[in-house]
Amino acid sequence: MYINDINLSRLVVSEPSESYKSGETVNRWVEVLVDCPGSTGLFTYRLPAQLEIKPGDILSVPFGAQQLGAIAIRLLAQPNIDLPSEKIREVEDIVSVGFFPSAYWELLNRVAAYYYTPLIQVIRVALPPGLLGRSQRRIRLVGGRGAALRLGSVTEGQGSSTSATLSDRGTEGSRYLLGSADPLAFLTPTARQVWELLQGQPAGDYSFVYLQQKVKSAYRGIRELLRFGLVESYLEPPRLTRPKLQKAVTLTGTIDQELTTRQREILEVLRRHGGELWLNEFLQICKTTTSTLKGLEEKGYIVIEEREVLRTEQGPTLIGDSAKSLTTAQASALETIQTLDEFAQVLLHGVTGSGKTEVYLQAIAPLLNQGKSALVLVPEIGLTPQLTDRFRARFGNKVSVYHSALSDGERYDTWRQMLTGEPQVVIGTRSAVFAPLPNLGLIILDEEHDSSFKQDSPIPTYHARTVALWRAELENCPLVLGSATPSLETWVSVGRQGSRGAGEQGSRGAGEQRGRGAGGEFVTPHSSLPTPNSSLSTQHGLNAPLPLTALSTHYLSLPERIYSRPLPPVEIVDMRQELQQGNRSIFSRSLQAALQELQERKQQGILFIHRRGHSTFVSCRSCGYVLECPHCDVSLAYHHTEEKAPELLRCHYCNYARSHPKFCPDCSSPYLKFFGSGTQRVTQELARQFRDLKFIRFDSDTTRNKGSHRTLLTQFANGEAHLLVGTQMLTKGLDLPQVTLVGVVAADGLLNLSDYRASERAFQTLTQVAGRAGRGEDPGRVIVQTYTTEHQVIAAVRSHDYQSFSQAELEQRQALNYPPYGRLILLRLSSLDPIQVQNAAQVIATALSTEEEFEILGPAPASILRVANRYRWQILIKFAPDALPRLPDWEEVRSLCPSSVSLTIDVDPLNIM
Repeated sequence: MYINDINLSRLVVSEPSESYKSGETVNRWVEVLVDCPGSTGLFTYRLPAQLEIKPGDILSVPFGAQQLGAIAIRLLAQPNIDLPSEKIREVEDIVSVGFFPSAYWELLNRVAAYYYTPLIQVIRVALPPGLLGRSQRRIRLVGGRGAALRLGSVTEGQGSSTSATLSDRGTEGSRYLLGSADPLAFLTPTARQVWELLQGQPAGDYSFVYLQQKVKSAYRGIRELLRFGLVESYLEPPRLTRPKLQKAVTLTGTIDQELTTRQREILEVLRRHGGELWLNEFLQICKTTTSTLKGLEEKGYIVIEEREVLRTEQGPTLIGDSAKSLTTAQASALETIQTLDEFAQVLLHGVTGSGKTEVYLQAIAPLLNQGKSALVLVPEIGLTPQLTDRFRARFGNKVSVYHSALSDGERYDTWRQMLTGEPQVVIGTRSAVFAPLPNLGLIILDEEHDSSFKQDSPIPTYHARTVALWRAELENCPLVLGSATPSLETWVSVGRQGSRGAGEQGSRGAGEQRGRGAGGEFVTPHSSLPTPNSSLSTQHGLNAPLPLTALSTHYLSLPERIYSRPLPPVEIVDMRQELQQGNRSIFSRSLQAALQELQERKQQGILFIHRRGHSTFVSCRSCGYVLECPHCDVSLAYHHTEEKAPELLRCHYCNYARSHPKFCPDCSSPYLKFFGSGTQRVTQELARQFRDLKFIRFDSDTTRNKGSHRTLLTQFANGEAHLLVGTQMLTKGLDLPQVTLVGVVAADGLLNLSDYRASERAFQTLTQVAGRAGRGEDPGRVIVQTYTTEHQVIAAVRSHDYQSFSQAELEQRQALNYPPYGRLILLRLSSLDPIQVQNAAQVIATALSTEEEFEILGPAPASILRVANRYRWQILIKFAPDALPRLPDWEEVRSLCPSSVSLTIDVDPLNIM
């Protein structure tokens, strides 16, 4: 039952080991959060005598006609006075024992309040798939499909009964209808349709929802069949992820002479394999049968029993690795990190190839010896194979991987392994920030500047850097942010704005801080990130900041590459001049010569292209018509599949696809041309101009399958190709020492975007991809092709000058009051109805405009108005960070939206396009 008054003191889920009895009073009721859309309050359930439930347990509870997952919040000695005890339902079972310790619970509450998200939605993100399940009502034939029709007579009065429900099977002892030549004649047409559907299904079993979809007013027919006892209704429990069990054979006794020769041979094989083998494997090795083994089990020589098989990501066998000798800058940075045994924020600013990963490894090693764990976050799944291999070579099986590309079973087992409390290292993408590691000693965000750490949808729209900072405070451990091109928010938060020296190191206490926190939050003297009060209600959010512990920040610099290798020189090629001089190829003459030289010297290189696919759009050369997606306001991109295959046009937003037309849909002209270049187009041009040059495409089209990132990178590392051709994935921390050439085909696609962060992103991307060259013994070379050589980003990339770029960019941001000197909240509205979403946006903007403490920008249509047939509008709220305004009551704002309009509140947005 729902409790209306939940405006209580701060909710704290106690540690699982604590007692929940108060004196002699026994808690007989529990309040839970139920995993049901639209339900955000607390519900009370009765505790069964046989279950030992504690706050933090994941439960299965009846909810309406369903069986749902729920989180135990707190135990009660008495239910709410307004609740009749006979209406309180009973908890069904415990799915998982106590998971939410107090610090972790506080973290989830902060995320819920700061990002204006129902707590249960945050919990769904934090838990692995399958722990919170949903049951469904199903209907099946009594006795199965093969059962004979047993239609008997109905006692008088029963035929008109309307009280049967989906859980009823009719009155006890009702007689079947008398047999007849056509038994189905007794059924109404609706009941007959349902019956025939069930008869046509091998198991005679369908979900109630499916039957409703297939038969109009199916519930009436089902009720009739239930009344006659022809079908039964049951609740299918949630399909929860469970441990994987497999039979194993264990040797228990000595091998006696009384056994037959064959039996002794079988037991000898088992002994040579350490006395234990999986049953299937044992049967194959011995070429025997299960019945033979059963005989040995009956005699007491072996035991066959089920054991759990851990589903974890399997990497290649690696040679053990030992700690490397450090440069002076690395040793100094490591010493600083190792002296920190409490909450602190560290920026490890190292140029590409300066050995940041080795610093991470040596900082983690002593923590594992102390029984502590470490969490390492990376922006992309593509980075995890290379990084994981390095960590496993150093720490062996203490390293686990946790990201969305794992199967549900792998994520479930990895998650359970974390709960054991064993010292371990978890490497994962942004969702791994919620990994339930007890005794956490260090959190690392590698490539902390990357926008992949921010979730745009679905809610919560959290930034892993912000959540990691909160978690470091709650766990009282250091947070290390590593990057060659730090985000401007982090740069300001450690007090580096205006700094020109690249080599110095230093730290600041909380009392000296000026600027913004790692997630875009302002840091003021003796206070810290504005974080919400821990409460189930997310109404106030940013209006009620909760001070963090005094934040100590440290700036650590690695200004040189290891072994004193130089940063690669960057050559800027003006493609306007190339065109004037008659070169119409997508490759400049300089890049063509470099590729030819690469082939002759048998070296390797990287080609970076901003977009995947073949061409960015297809246009008619006669009338100018551009082929667009029918569901989105964007052009269709051409994707080449294979030789002689149909030409395919695809939308990169909704994945709509169609064949390439022979004639223009508008004027019927046959002159359709592909414009722009994607990875496919570049590889086709490579194959045409450099026939002996081998290449590998590395983009989201070629890395869809599980393990494909590792496979492609391994092929390249083994020298099976001269070139790695790809998109953004190539820029994110890949360490490929054999690469001597990096070519950027078209830098302009990064520069000319309608986003105030476009310059920062372009500088970071180009600097990062340039840093892939020259990491080995051979010197590197970078060629950047552009039509705007005079752009400030291009000039900064040419000289690898982060300081001058950041200073110029920060001056512009400060003048416009944009982050890191201002705060933003983006309201995204979408609907299938273009008029309704526009009106809703206008109503909300008008309601918000009465406030004077913040600036309203909009409403305005999104840069791409329609995506997947949904029309999108935006409202941007901008305000100063040093004095948080009285922000709106978001529940009131949501109430202004009709049900057909979706509203997403994105706090500290990174993408406003």
